[in-house]
Amino acid sequence: MSKKIQSALISVYYKDGLEPLVRILHQNDVKLYSTGGTQTFIENLGIPVTAAEELTGYPSIFGGRVKTLHPAIMGGILYRRDDAGDVAQAEQYNIPAIDMVVVDLYPFEETVASGASEEDIIEKIDIGGISLIRATAKNFKDTLIVSSRSQYAEVVELLANKAASTDLEDRRLFAGKAFGVSAQYDGAINSFFLGREDAALYGFTGLPAQTLRYGENPHQKATYYGDLEAIFEKLHGKELSYNNLVDVDACVSLIDEFIGAEPTFAIIKHTNACGIATASTAKQAYDNALACDPVSAFGGVVITNAKVDLATAEELNKLFMEILIAPAYDADALELLKSKKNRILLKRNPQQLPAVMFKTLLNGVLLQDKDLVTEIAEGFTTVTTKSPSPAEISALEFALKICKHTKSNTIVLAKENQLLASGTGQTSRVDALRQAIDKAKAFGFDLNGAVMASDAFFPFPDCVEIAHLAGITAVVQPGGSIRDKDSIAYCDNHGISMVTTGVRHFKH
Repeated sequence: MSKKIQSALISVYYKDGLEPLVRILHQNDVKLYSTGGTQTFIENLGIPVTAAEELTGYPSIFGGRVKTLHPAIMGGILYRRDDAGDVAQAEQYNIPAIDMVVVDLYPFEETVASGASEEDIIEKIDIGGISLIRATAKNFKDTLIVSSRSQYAEVVELLANKAASTDLEDRRLFAGKAFGVSAQYDGAINSFFLGREDAALYGFTGLPAQTLRYGENPHQKATYYGDLEAIFEKLHGKELSYNNLVDVDACVSLIDEFIGAEPTFAIIKHTNACGIATASTAKQAYDNALACDPVSAFGGVVITNAKVDLATAEELNKLFMEILIAPAYDADALELLKSKKNRILLKRNPQQLPAVMFKTLLNGVLLQDKDLVTEIAEGFTTVTTKSPSPAEISALEFALKICKHTKSNTIVLAKENQLLASGTGQTSRVDALRQAIDKAKAFGFDLNGAVMASDAFFPFPDCVEIAHLAGITAVVQPGGSIRDKDSIAYCDNHGISMVTTGVRHFKH
């Protein structure tokens, strides 16, 4: 699928960086077509160029609004070289093949940012350029699109290495880049008309927008872009706030670790679980989750994987909570829970969530896969002489599910499908452990026989020593420290079992 470029249309707003590209095309005997100022630029380089008007039979008209929108040009780009009918029509109407298009777009965003009048801004909505980009990218099997001056150097190198030929993979790559340019440009225009300049910056323009009362704090503006109704049916209560949505997201991510499990309740505060438990009934699961930290649970967000029945609702109704999320509610339970006017009740619908996540950072965006790895016993490697008991293995699996959804540095202490305490967001793992131990003791939990999970390895044996003195009998951690042997040796000397997973779960 390698193709030699025989002809190219060049029509750009910005000329900087263009000369090397024009020269390498000329050196490879590529026939050049151009328009207006770009044509003059090429002629001044002493390189022959054919005016687009010679192809179309029309001059640039309507103040430059129409230059290239003509079958002689669009047809030359779009006709399929391997389709006999297309080839015959191109010959019938004297439409020459155009193998490459170099085009950029009018500076719409720059014009908006300059404070120009609406009339000037509207004139910078590119029509011909965007059409050339989309047409050439669509026909990438036959044509190469260069859609931004930022691509010139890359294309020059490509053409130099391949004697002005391109492979299908090359053309497909630049087509993908072109549709990205097109999407961002159209997004900027969409945002201008709707007054949402922030949406275009990160590609949210096609999503429903909901203006929130404020952001993380009252002095911050906030908008949610997305279709909440696809995920939740709101049954009762006030509108969701920015902080509500952040906690709801954390709730959903955590409870999805327990799909198909026995009834599980989680209570979230500032994205961390302050209580979570699994039990044979929904009521018992909630009671156990609340017992983890009834102080922090005040004003929290509660989620369950089970239907909420009346017995569970009667206990839930005693707690001041912002939001309750469940897959279903019994009618009498729902009626009782609606007794608090502002309490938000959500019924979660089955919905596949994205497997990627991103955050703004500096002047750009970080994109990454979601942490979808959940370790189970089959992936554990026992590194101590003593192996964990079946009950400890179950508790270690449970603790790991919580650990990966808790802010780093974190330590999670658990026993019998119940969170006992966690250390969250600490600057050292020792601090996280001490916080967890103190918290567990404050709420009356006996740590003897409990297990400990760490989101990252132990660089020193101090954590296992502190855990042992508190009564911890089994530990799970990723492993990988150059001093793993020190922690393992301490465990061996004090009858503690340790398993490693090889998987770190930092969460910032």
